[in-house]
Amino acid sequence: MAENIKSSVRTLLTGIVDYAGLFPPAALSMGEAVKNYAAYQKSSLSWVLGKFIVPATRLDEFAAHAKELPASAIWKLSVLDGGDLFETLRKIEEFNAANTAFAECDTVEIKADNEADIERAADILPPNLTAYFEIAPNDSLAEVLPVLFTTRQRAKIRTGGITPDAFPATADVARFIRTCLAANVPFKATAGLHHPLRCTRPLTYEPDSVKGKMHGFLNVFLAAGFIREGLSGLHITEILEEDDPGAFTVEYNGVWWRQKHFLGTPQLQRLREKNAISFGSCSFTEPTEELRVMGIL
Repeated sequence: MAENIKSSVRTLLTGIVDYAGLFPPAALSMGEAVKNYAAYQKSSLSWVLGKFIVPATRLDEFAAHAKELPASAIWKLSVLDGGDLFETLRKIEEFNAANTAFAECDTVEIKADNEADIERAADILPPNLTAYFEIAPNDSLAEVLPVLFTTRQRAKIRTGGITPDAFPATADVARFIRTCLAANVPFKATAGLHHPLRCTRPLTYEPDSVKGKMHGFLNVFLAAGFIREGLSGLHITEILEEDDPGAFTVEYNGVWWRQKHFLGTPQLQRLREKNAISFGSCSFTEPTEELRVMGIL
């Protein structure tokens, strides 16, 4: 039950899962995804739930389904830009004006190839929208991240997909996190983080799905926390590749890794507020059920 949740766990996991049920591998219909999110809002783990992720082109479809369901709270939406940011922002403005009673688009996610893309988008973003720019975790990070900082924007990393080649290498994930922290740029992750710990699993829900090595969301978020505290690069690689559930010990006042390195609840709080914000997952039950099995929830 929620009242038995350790304070460190609540700090680490509050609002951490942005629900992306519309997207592969779940690829649910709008009606199914909306019903799921409404049910999660009313569950004992509603505090783990973040935003509902929806493409800008499907906002009207979302509204038609969501209005049919009683909501326990205002729905917070993160809207995926379809490539025409002016059109996306127009749709968001119209949606917010028409649906203030039950939902609000307060976040937009945009793909960016370079610094110029970010600067052009930042010039037209309204102040009431939080923007995440999806950027590749490559050698250009050192040039791109300072632009995100100066324009007061946020970063997004794609951590997987439905094919093995969609998953970035551990070194790339570590570089992304480290560069974001060094530039003081908050970030989110998306895709491929269904599981708390690094593992080899089927990449889709099809019976004949190919298997691949998947990053774990605890690995990513705790690695970010330990980078904040100055842990060395070799240790960060080991944390990102940790697949032993017994390696992370959760106490009421923080989390141990291998009983040698500790992140206290205040450190976790600063991490979640300033650095590692959330991750998108097409499943809410998969990550939370696995956390239950681990004894964390």
